[in-house]
Amino acid sequence: MDNKMMLMIPGPTPVPEQVLLAMTKHPMGHRSGEFGQIMAEVTENLKWLHQTQNDVLILAASGTGAMEAGIINFLSAGDRVLVGNNGKFGERWGKVARAFGLDTQEIVAEWGKPLNPEDFKAALEADAEKQIKAVIITHSETSTGVLNDLEAINRHVKAHGQALIIVDAVTSLGASNVPVDELGLDVVASGSQKGYMIPPGLAFVSVSAKAWAAYETATLPKFYLDLMPYKKNAAKNSTPFTPPINLFFALQTALRMMKAEGLESIFARHDRHKRATRAAMRALNLPLYTADECGSPAITAVMPQQVDSEQIRSVMKKQYDVILAGGQDHLKGQIFRIGHLGFVCDRDILTAVAALEASLVALGYDQFTSGAGIAAASQVFKAG
Repeated sequence: MDNKMMLMIPGPTPVPEQVLLAMTKHPMGHRSGEFGQIMAEVTENLKWLHQTQNDVLILAASGTGAMEAGIINFLSAGDRVLVGNNGKFGERWGKVARAFGLDTQEIVAEWGKPLNPEDFKAALEADAEKQIKAVIITHSETSTGVLNDLEAINRHVKAHGQALIIVDAVTSLGASNVPVDELGLDVVASGSQKGYMIPPGLAFVSVSAKAWAAYETATLPKFYLDLMPYKKNAAKNSTPFTPPINLFFALQTALRMMKAEGLESIFARHDRHKRATRAAMRALNLPLYTADECGSPAITAVMPQQVDSEQIRSVMKKQYDVILAGGQDHLKGQIFRIGHLGFVCDRDILTAVAALEASLVALGYDQFTSGAGIAAASQVFKAG
């Protein structure tokens, strides 16, 4: 049956009907007063979502564009940086840093394991001459479903006193608590196709006063991703370049939906879905790739032992129109990932688990009692 596809991947994520309908409106002039009103509203609501009074700037880019902007606007070639690497995206930020000539030291953890805050503490405390200019970390590592301990790592950065903290919050913003002002985060990057519940195409960068001070001496080349024109134009409820107008319509609607739900309810929903999904996988005797204490509220990675993960994904898609994500790099064919962030409800989790049970039966996997996954998830939902 056409048009029944169900996205259960960590991005793009499902889009609410009212957001899709908002995008069908005819575009308006981006220099018009009407667009200025939309810009003012979304900027205010983005600050609400980020829990900040800092600038939150909007780019026509992906999350990678937001992170690149976060790196090149506040650093200079030769600057020393620490990059947390425990997955595909941590690895990517190391590559970006080196591409721009930064003196890059990686703090590495095994894929599927969280970054150790004590490793950051040791490196930062050893920097007696305060040469480290920034610490770059991924909060929720999309490739493995690990949630790194942002608060602990940030505490060590603050003790250093000089370094900026630059955070990839692409799959955590809107799924878990990222209190920008409370933690004093300097640069926080995110993308529209995750917790924001809209299609890909917009990226967001939160910038602190400390980061803007660093901007004044940063010399890395930039033009389209130079954040100062975005800051100046945002103050006038405008943009420096032509924005994707209809994505702003979508953003306006999605942020209104998020405000109506409330931050605490959003975070509780994502935590509930994480716990229900993990409980279901255990009931199906499918090993989880990450430990409970570091599991992301956005993604659950599963490493089946007696059935092929790519076959699972294939049956789920062909028979039930449920799309799961595969593993990346050396994990390709080793894990599958269930996305449960953004516009996802309890029913979606139950549907995905039921389809997974049926797919396992079709593949001859019999290491579970029929209905066990649904029962385990239901118990989590019953408890709240």
